Amino acid sequence: MLLQILALWGCMPEIARDCVDMTNASSTYLSIALGAIAGAVISWWIYNMRKKTSVKQDETLRRISELEENYDKVLK
Repeated sequence: MLLQILALWGCMPEIARDCVDMTNASSTYLSIALGAIAGAVISWWIYNMRKKTSVKQDETLRRISELEENYDKVLK
């Protein structure tokens, strides 16, 4: 089914063995796939960095809160 749909767009040597040269449609599909993969990797990397930063910030805020409670006890 997928091959029939892709056959409408031209010869795709990645799928069909009787093709000699990469067509514009095939090149476009390949570029879209590689762009999607690169975008997903970059998005995951940014998300992971932001998550680590958020965890560190939460830990710092928790520690500040504990210190503040300790100082209040000392002042009382």
